[in-house]
Amino acid sequence: MKTNSIHFHGGMAVWILVTILLSASAPYRQAVDASPPQQVVKLVFIHHSTGENWLADGYGDLGQTLGENNYFVSDTNYGWGPEAVGDRTDIPNWVEWFASENTPVYMEALFNESEQHAAYTRTLADPGGENEIILFKSCFPNSALEGSPNDPPGTYEELSVSGAKYVYNRILPFFASRPDKLFIVITAPPLSDPTHAENARAFNEWLVNDWLAENNYTQHNVAVFDFYNLLTSADAHHRVTEVGVEHLIGASNTLHYPSGDDHPSAAGSQKATDEFVPMLNYFYHRWKADAPNQSAPEPVTTPQTESMPQESPAQPSPSTLIADFETLTPTLNAYWDDASPTRITCAPVENSLQIEFDVTPGAWATCVLSFDTTQNWSSGQGLSFRIRAVEAGIPYDVDIYTGQNESRETYLDSATVPVDAVNGWADVQIPWSEFHRADWEADAGAAFNKPDQIQEIAIGFGGLDSTSNNGTIWVDDIQLITQSAASPEPQPTAESESASAPAANNPTIPCPSPVAIALPLALLARLKRVY
Repeated sequence: MKTNSIHFHGGMAVWILVTILLSASAPYRQAVDASPPQQVVKLVFIHHSTGENWLADGYGDLGQTLGENNYFVSDTNYGWGPEAVGDRTDIPNWVEWFASENTPVYMEALFNESEQHAAYTRTLADPGGENEIILFKSCFPNSALEGSPNDPPGTYEELSVSGAKYVYNRILPFFASRPDKLFIVITAPPLSDPTHAENARAFNEWLVNDWLAENNYTQHNVAVFDFYNLLTSADAHHRVTEVGVEHLIGASNTLHYPSGDDHPSAAGSQKATDEFVPMLNYFYHRWKADAPNQSAPEPVTTPQTESMPQESPAQPSPSTLIADFETLTPTLNAYWDDASPTRITCAPVENSLQIEFDVTPGAWATCVLSFDTTQNWSSGQGLSFRIRAVEAGIPYDVDIYTGQNESRETYLDSATVPVDAVNGWADVQIPWSEFHRADWEADAGAAFNKPDQIQEIAIGFGGLDSTSNNGTIWVDDIQLITQSAASPEPQPTAESESASAPAANNPTIPCPSPVAIALPLALLARLKRVY
């Protein structure tokens, strides 16, 4: 759905022009669904005092209005959560929330929060389960951004135009890794002081119009509501209409609805409720209805193979299946070296795990699959999965993690994407004996012998010596190798011993073998990385 960003400076002529433009484009738009969800949806709001006022009955009425629209609302406030992370909601703090080593702990608490930490009417019964929608907002001091309006994204988090852009770029990969959640950015409200008002305006317009586009982000689980804009003028709006989303910008960049200080007044907060709740309904239906418009590449065919249909791979047994990203998907999290420009996203796309990565030299990135309980995989002889990629030769690791905290151990096997993964799905089998303790841990190189103590597995990538390791791969049908599924050992015969064809062409050999023949030896070097 296209968003209309219109700068309004008053006058009937402008309104006539706006009406003409919207009417002209209406036939090409999809129908807009701003109705409440049919079932109760759990929502949590990260906020401080402005959000508390917005939620409050008789002030902003947001909590009660959300309930009337079938949202079960919970919230965080000062003092909330592990390590009191609820105290920290400035823009630079979002990195700690959504892109740090503590993110899994914070998100477990956030997704399972069902209590109120502000005063508002809540009449709906808790439907159970996790919060599906996460709203998060910084307070008005965050509109005092240093720098210049057109500053590009920087390299670290701070309260400046470039630092704020860095933060939102930095946290986006986590959102991409959780397509099962809807994340809505609420822009920080404006200040009465005009000193940094132009910077605040420019940054918030970047968030609304450019942030996702610049990152080529096509999933619909991230949205922005311009709370800042609608509080700058009576004629400024961010709302949904029957023909689409309107983003109408007035002549002012400062707070139009003061309350005696820079907290928005009740009138401004109620205006925000009137415009936000239908927008939330629209964001919700768009997220639920539209699958990501990214897909795995079509198989590349040649005259020799295009007439031969690809054989459907055998479906994994439910007892050996670990993840098929359709009926069974573990929790996904992306981690990377945040001291570098490295990026990685991983999410289910069309029933397989899509991983997009760009790892700079010397850096690292991983897509981690976590399980609710310790996994006992001792009934299997190793891991198998299918892999597909845009190009062959991409180096990657398969990692296994056992134990927790100080007892955590990392075992890995390094490989490269085989040639046949470009023409279709390639099958990979890794026996337990191929996994060895990571070089950076005690007992480096020790063989893996704890298949009954597995906490997580991961697909990891390291930067190459002098260039980035980047690309896109898809992984599917991760399962245990069982005795019946393992490839039998070929029995030597007189004919096979005298044949001149390499053994790697034997289809019973696991697929890493042909890589050694088809790819340069330089690509077979194992990557040793520090996590």
